Amino acid sequence: MARRYDPERRQRIIDAAIRVVGRKGLAGLTHRTVAAEADVPLGSTTYHFKTLDDLMVAALRQANEGFAKVVAARGALEDPRTDVAAELAAWIGEWLAGDRTHVELEYELYLAALRRPALRPVAAEWAQDLAHHLTPRTDPLTARALVALLDGICLQVLLTDEPYDEEYAREALARIIPRDPRQAT
Repeated sequence: MARRYDPERRQRIIDAAIRVVGRKGLAGLTHRTVAAEADVPLGSTTYHFKTLDDLMVAALRQANEGFAKVVAARGALEDPRTDVAAELAAWIGEWLAGDRTHVELEYELYLAALRRPALRPVAAEWAQDLAHHLTPRTDPLTARALVALLDGICLQVLLTDEPYDEEYAREALARIIPRDPRQAT
């Protein structure tokens, strides 16, 4: 029997893994559940992703793109007149206002790096990329602190089911950003 050409299969498997984790959590992620969700033979999942960690890395990398798209779409940090704290608070608000299941999934995969070393480089990429977006407006140390605070605020909203308070986030972020740009060295 000839092999069926299916150039989108790898992507369908990643998308299926994201849906499985969204519904069942990481505990429900197996090659078998993903194959069933993607409607592909089990061998396809193991062909494209030898291990579950490989599949999780691909899913986390794709999930990370969600917040990166919010950041890129807004693009306001290039303008030196932009209030950085207000812009970051708006980023979080826009991201959290999207599909909550998707945001939870991103964090579940992100936090899975605590137990799965293969995910750590991808989780670190997210923080490094975001800090990189912030460094034109502040120093690298402050950028890393802002990323940590953004992470903490998002986790608090997700874990407590409290509504996102953009004004609180703006004020908290503003306290980290030096008022005098010459101090950001």
